Amino acid sequence: MKKKISILITVLMVVTMGLSGCGKKTENKVATESDVIKIGVFEPMTGANAAGGALEIEGIKLANKLYPEVLEKKVELVIVDNKSDKVEAANAASRLVEKEKVTAIIGSWGSSLSMAAGDIVKKAQIPTMGTSCTNPLVTLGNEYYFRVCFIDPFQGTVMANYAFNTLKAKKVAIVQEVSNDYAIGLAKYFTDSFKKLTGDENSIVAVTNYNTGDQDFTAQLTNLKAKNPDVIFAPGNFTESALVIRQARQLGITTPFIGGDTWETPEFITTGKEAVEGATFSTFFATEKPITKESQVFLDAYRKEYNGKEPAAVAALGYDAYIILLDGIKRVGSADSVKLRDELAKTKDFQGAAGVINFDENRNAVKSAVIKEVKDGKFTFKEVIEPIK
Repeated sequence: MKKKISILITVLMVVTMGLSGCGKKTENKVATESDVIKIGVFEPMTGANAAGGALEIEGIKLANKLYPEVLEKKVELVIVDNKSDKVEAANAASRLVEKEKVTAIIGSWGSSLSMAAGDIVKKAQIPTMGTSCTNPLVTLGNEYYFRVCFIDPFQGTVMANYAFNTLKAKKVAIVQEVSNDYAIGLAKYFTDSFKKLTGDENSIVAVTNYNTGDQDFTAQLTNLKAKNPDVIFAPGNFTESALVIRQARQLGITTPFIGGDTWETPEFITTGKEAVEGATFSTFFATEKPITKESQVFLDAYRKEYNGKEPAAVAALGYDAYIILLDGIKRVGSADSVKLRDELAKTKDFQGAAGVINFDENRNAVKSAVIKEVKDGKFTFKEVIEPIK
């Protein structure tokens, strides 16, 4: 009997110790979570825009490595794949808001993907920092959406001026990715500006469309060739744009091609090969022209982190989206999302890697554009275009 009682007491002691241990673990877990601030990231990691998303994530991760804490709390990145799809982009934003309980969100490559998340972040009152989403509709009417890039009315004007003043074009043809909000918007702003510059309502001699994922552009290009334009403006995703130019050269079209920021992706050159030599486009940042002290911090750290590779402009934008959110959290003194939104709106002369950031009334960054061309198989700096005053 005494032996049985002794065994029972031993068992009770083990159980009690176990429960006590579980209690301590729970307390530790709660304490750990309170020391973490979550920033969500939704980017295309698969699908048609995956290469662009990967570049932005490189910049975001680098910023997190250099600046891993704010308010003496660890900053945790929660990265979700929006799969280059509008529905999946909305799902990704919902997950970050509802399940992950993030303080703020970064993203995304692709204006359509960013717009798909707009109502979700607005309703949840989670400030979201766009990276390279340039369509004005991303932030319009959504006080919780900001962006660190310029917008398409400026970019379209920049490229229209380049076509008219530098290339001396009087007639332009447009090839646009009609299923892409970014491409449609940029084509419109280019068209409006170019017509104004020429004073000729018929200066756009042809507009032809294709869909994301198309591979054969022979019919569209044959039509454009007959119009004999001075320049072809081709806003669209990097893969399809490269194929358009490659097939144009195969058809004997020697007309200069110009485009927008999406072209600055390694896949544009690997897909287009020698056919994209001379292709010229607007973008956000040039490694040859560090703008701020943070530009050099970013460049040095990026080259070290990624084995000497030169960063794409969108990597710098991803980096800036992260550090501007941290700056806002620091100024607020807490992870309160609503207060963070209000503080971000007050941002003035923020020194980012890709330039100085001031937000306009629609929370768009007012900043310079860079013109680059493909030369000897590399993206090469040409000039800086300052924002319109």
